[in-house]
Amino acid sequence: MELKPLLIANAQLIDGDTQRPGRLLVVDGRIAAIDPTETPDGTETVDAKGQWLAPGIIDLGVFATDKPAFHFGGITRAALMPDAGPLDDPGLVERAAKGGKPDLWVHPVAAATKGLAGRELAETGLMKSAGARAIATGRTRIADSGVMRRVLAYAASLGLVTILHAEDEGLTAGAVATDGEMATRLGLASAPAIAEAIAIARDLALVEETGAPVHFRQVTTARGLDLIRAAKAKGLPVLCGITPAHLFLSDTAIGDFRTFARLSPPLRSEDDRQACLAAVADGTIDVLASGHDPRGPEDKRLPFAEALPGMAGAETLLALGLNLVRDGHVAPGRLFEMLAATPACLLGLNAGRLTVGMEADLILIDDGTPWQVDAKKMAAYAGNTPFDGMPVQGRATAMWKGGLRVR
Repeated sequence: MELKPLLIANAQLIDGDTQRPGRLLVVDGRIAAIDPTETPDGTETVDAKGQWLAPGIIDLGVFATDKPAFHFGGITRAALMPDAGPLDDPGLVERAAKGGKPDLWVHPVAAATKGLAGRELAETGLMKSAGARAIATGRTRIADSGVMRRVLAYAASLGLVTILHAEDEGLTAGAVATDGEMATRLGLASAPAIAEAIAIARDLALVEETGAPVHFRQVTTARGLDLIRAAKAKGLPVLCGITPAHLFLSDTAIGDFRTFARLSPPLRSEDDRQACLAAVADGTIDVLASGHDPRGPEDKRLPFAEALPGMAGAETLLALGLNLVRDGHVAPGRLFEMLAATPACLLGLNAGRLTVGMEADLILIDDGTPWQVDAKKMAAYAGNTPFDGMPVQGRATAMWKGGLRVR
């Protein structure tokens, strides 16, 4: 199908610290010009009516390909974690990469070890050739430091970033909550928040030893974030991310044994939550991701300690990210660095910015539209959101993937 040139006019472009009025021209699926003085014959024009025009969201680290939820949330690309499968074989990686095309691109993240068992290195080179854009340890970390060192060195030699889970399993085994008043009151097995910092410290030592680039998928505690800050100050190739849940909810959300708030890592104290917001504002946290992990009733309608962790986050990612702008923690441009530009760099993608030559993955956003999160009406495979009932503002109203209108 031949794509007509596309002009999006009367938009607020998100291409710097603050949005600005402008127009954007797409030709052959790529951004051809910003504020063009002329357009090709046959150009289709879309009037943005003053809405924000931003790069499509690149959701780094989802656990399921859930196209309806991604399209609702303005997500044009998703990096799929290796846990479903697991993605430890080139054939599985190649199949996953074809999962959403042409209107959604899935970028597989390969398993660092066979079966994600943490013992034997997977065929990373072959999986890279099959389409893997990074490697990961999955929902858990690799306990054996020797294996972890080899993983980092091998991935770095292939030009891949290793995505890490940061919890010390010796401390968190059997735990479903963070040590604190709420866990004590509910009688839940819990682990100290330092389980995160201990895991981060080990892996940072290996990064310093190997020079390998890493991304800690979720850092959720003040002590963990202090370690990341110190590593960045030393010039180590370290990135870290977070989900909205750990920015807007503390462990009080698990009161009444609410299994939709059973997450991995578990929700933290209010002090840690405030430290996370500060780390977003000062640039320590690089990526905002949904952690999209839809769980059906068979996994969530259970006693708290038996329910599986995870939340359906794709549909609320953008609206909750806009909360960070409204609350003064970040500017719009910085928000889309976290949602699109940094994930694109990590995965080696020619996308994520409103820049000439980039693939035209674009979303229009009405930043003021009010709506209410409703678990029963979500487009996701399952509506297990800890934000059920929350009033939010802002949503994607139109979406293009490679210049093709997909919503």
